[in-house]
Amino acid sequence: MDVADIPSVPDWLAEHLQGEGVESLYPPQAEAVEAGVTDGSNLVASVPTASGKTLVATLAMLASVNRGGKALYIVPLRALASEKREEFERFEQYGLDVGVSTGNYESEGGWLASKDIVVATSEKVDSLVRNDAPWLNELTCVVSDEVHLVDDPERGPTLEVTLAKLRQLNPDLQTVALSATIGNAEALADWLDAELVDSDWRPIDLKKGVHYGQALHLEDGSQSELPVRNSEKPTAAIVRNTLEDDGSTLVFVNSRRNAEAAAGRLANTVEPHLTPEERERLRGIADEIRDVSDTETSEDLADAVESGAAFHHAGCASDHRSLVEDAFRDRLIKVVAATPTLAAGVNTPSRRVVVRDWRRYDGTAGGMQPLSVLEVHQMMGRAGRPGRDPYGEALLLANSHDELDELFERYVWADPEPVESKLAAEPALRTHILATVASGFANSREGLLEFLERTLYASQTTERGRLERVMDDMIEYLELNEFMERGADGDPDALTATSLGHTVSRLYLDPMSAAEVIDGLRAWKRGEGRARTEGPARTEPEPTAEPAVDADAAEENGVGPEGAEPGDAAEAPGFTTASELATESEGDGEAERPDPTALGLYHLVARTPDMYELYLRSGDEEEYQELAFEREEEFLGAMPSEFDPTFEDWLSALKTARMLEDWASEVDEETIAERYDVGPGDVRGKVESVQWLLGAAESLAGELGLGFAPAIREARVRAEHGVSEELTDLAGVRGVGRKRARRLYDAGITDRAELREADKSVVLGALRGRERTAETILENVGHRNPAMEEVEPDADARPDDPDGGGDETDSDDEDQSSLGDF
Repeated sequence: MDVADIPSVPDWLAEHLQGEGVESLYPPQAEAVEAGVTDGSNLVASVPTASGKTLVATLAMLASVNRGGKALYIVPLRALASEKREEFERFEQYGLDVGVSTGNYESEGGWLASKDIVVATSEKVDSLVRNDAPWLNELTCVVSDEVHLVDDPERGPTLEVTLAKLRQLNPDLQTVALSATIGNAEALADWLDAELVDSDWRPIDLKKGVHYGQALHLEDGSQSELPVRNSEKPTAAIVRNTLEDDGSTLVFVNSRRNAEAAAGRLANTVEPHLTPEERERLRGIADEIRDVSDTETSEDLADAVESGAAFHHAGCASDHRSLVEDAFRDRLIKVVAATPTLAAGVNTPSRRVVVRDWRRYDGTAGGMQPLSVLEVHQMMGRAGRPGRDPYGEALLLANSHDELDELFERYVWADPEPVESKLAAEPALRTHILATVASGFANSREGLLEFLERTLYASQTTERGRLERVMDDMIEYLELNEFMERGADGDPDALTATSLGHTVSRLYLDPMSAAEVIDGLRAWKRGEGRARTEGPARTEPEPTAEPAVDADAAEENGVGPEGAEPGDAAEAPGFTTASELATESEGDGEAERPDPTALGLYHLVARTPDMYELYLRSGDEEEYQELAFEREEEFLGAMPSEFDPTFEDWLSALKTARMLEDWASEVDEETIAERYDVGPGDVRGKVESVQWLLGAAESLAGELGLGFAPAIREARVRAEHGVSEELTDLAGVRGVGRKRARRLYDAGITDRAELREADKSVVLGALRGRERTAETILENVGHRNPAMEEVEPDADARPDDPDGGGDETDSDDEDQSSLGDF
């Protein structure tokens, strides 16, 4: 189909596409148009990577906006949101307005009301629904990218419920779901009342196979020689062979350590193939990577990049990952060793993909388990870039003839598994039942069942009673914790969210996290709970097996694991409800309790299901037991006995809290990275999580009248900026951050008011003579004359560290306030 023949789209689109070299549609795209995607029909497009799914979505959205509507594009990753924003912003020259929102789960996003196209993660859209964003009622088209992720135990239920809510809000809403090739695309189409485009067409050929011995064995039965030289690993041989044909390679491994080690080794393979110009450009990129953070991760990545290789995982800072992705797309970096998170939608194609590790550790299974066919096929789909590569080639590695046969049977010739809903698990349902009632989508048990009947789970299950049983258990849990009430207006079937329940839903908290926080704050208020107990701290509701959590995926996506944690307040011995607490507090003549400490608050939120804890390494348990006994007076809530099965998780939360305390005490980033075996991205993820959770704790403390809001706010701000108490005001000035705040403070400027009136020579001296940085900061703080012409730096104000830790450059006017130098 010629682009000029696409119906119902804006008049300018055909010329725009032709200007980008697109004269006609790919077959799956043409099939989608024929199925009515530009005329408002629902559609599920299950087609391979690089086969034009995004253009299908674009046609649907532009046609909808052309009819006077508003479109929403839901993505699974923040990084993908940024990528799609760049794609869609090309249309702003024609008068379209594009907005992106991925954070601030307490906002109703009013600024998005004027946008024609909104790009957001599924969690952000869920929060917008909970916060009753009025513009959601104006949606006429919603696109769900990577919709097969409804199968994911962690994030799938949120996407599933959010789509169901949007369709209930807008009965005429057009739903377009984009998926990789899956085993049951028709099931998704049936659920969404959609037409189905199910195709295996690709614009360039994808050859799948296995490398074994000295040869490639491909799915069509052909073989070709690819020798492994003496002392050479098979992966290095494939990378070398690809370089000789001017191609790039993406290598998937099963852990961060393996990614970093593989990149270091493969750099030796790549370096001899680089041109002088490439080496120079790569040195510039490596310098940018080193400027991101002063950590071993940053240095190791920069060293690899200088030689044309890189690693990519969730422990890298977002700037690290962006620099690597851009350089890899430009084919400056020739090989990237990555964990599977890179396969989840970000546009990073290569000539060859090597799935080196097809097993990974699964905590629920207690050992290494094979990857799913769908996940491996997603990785393989990254092979081959239209317009750049003559073909794509995706390879697994075999060490024996038996393994060669197994890999063909398990992956090369296999169809992807069917996508199955994960909604009927307690962690998902306790969260979404409360949100569904609080946001008015159901006001009775029967209404809640009717809503859940609209989900994918209901369309797939043969166990009609299981969802109802779990739902009733979760209603009971929510009622016990005073998040929900039954029987309003004499109707025993009625369900109503309490004021506290509305707050928990609006804050985007797992109700179990809210219960843990409330219980801890209550215990501190009463002066109870800091002594050790000889048994479990509390009793959880009916336990269920929890899914294994992929730490990389959890951090990358900006979400923690949804799972049962020690600390459920529902059936705790001596459980006191919020209303009873309020009664007890009235007229209490005892002296005011001291405020909780930062460590105690960090530990409190680290115990919740919404915070992914650091692992305890060998030897950590003894160290953190000693720390627990030394500082047990600071903990909010009871410390379990070391014989309690929850004790190890409790200590993991303490390790996480101690890392956050170090960060908020200005411990340098390299020390933190080494002490806790983390990367810059890990610290970023923990800081973002603690900001959100302490912000929520502050709201809950205010709602319950507990009076700890100032202490909670201070702990949150210290974590946000990575500074000690005395620097919180200074560090909040845009462009200052943790190191500059310390230098200014040491020069005698102690807060923003003093900075606003400060002698410019003192400011310039404290900032090591960096005029642009000083001008920007003074402008941001409201100085009456921030210009630095003819200003000489005060030598006495200059910091002692001559190199300043390498955290800033002359051109660094970016805001450091969020994560200091991470």
